[in-house]
Amino acid sequence: MLTFLRMRCSGLLASSQPAAAAAPAWSPLWSPWRAATGALALMALALLPAVLAPATAAENPAPPDAKAPRPAGLVILQEKLTREGPVAVGVFGAKADPLMPGTWSVQIWEEKLDRVTIATDKIRCGPQEPMRVTGTASRLIVRELNPGGPITSSNRLDHLIWWAVCVPAQAGKDPATLGALARSLGYSGQLVEREEVLVVPRR
Repeated sequence: MLTFLRMRCSGLLASSQPAAAAAPAWSPLWSPWRAATGALALMALALLPAVLAPATAAENPAPPDAKAPRPAGLVILQEKLTREGPVAVGVFGAKADPLMPGTWSVQIWEEKLDRVTIATDKIRCGPQEPMRVTGTASRLIVRELNPGGPITSSNRLDHLIWWAVCVPAQAGKDPATLGALARSLGYSGQLVEREEVLVVPRR
């Protein structure tokens, strides 16, 4: 599935090895460059250089039957059938952020019939502010998570990624079944899940 390989940078993740599990429905807060506070603001600012950097990916059309070799250590977290065909999402290459304790960078692998997209997200694992930061070249998406809380179709992938990075032993498991583990690791399961979208100004 290597019709073309496209790289994009974004993201946010945290902690060395906590646990997470659930989250209620998102409540989008559309406010470009809204004054975020605490870790949210710091993490968003830390991600800007990566998002604003020029694209490093190359789009090279290949025969329809070409296959993109999966990287070592890739863990497939979700596979589903869409109108465009099968889609697989996984993670690999998690690395602790040396400047932000409890935060991890991870490669997000999205594989479709005609292409593979690799993105860099960041994950924050700490019990106080667990979150995922992802996005595109034009915007950052910061999602505050609630490990141990409700899991829906809207937040399932975020929690799958969070667990795979923060508690690798639980990678690929249904986050809806990990509530008790999340609480044993210090997560209340009562956090409010939010989404913050930060628009990157055009240069």
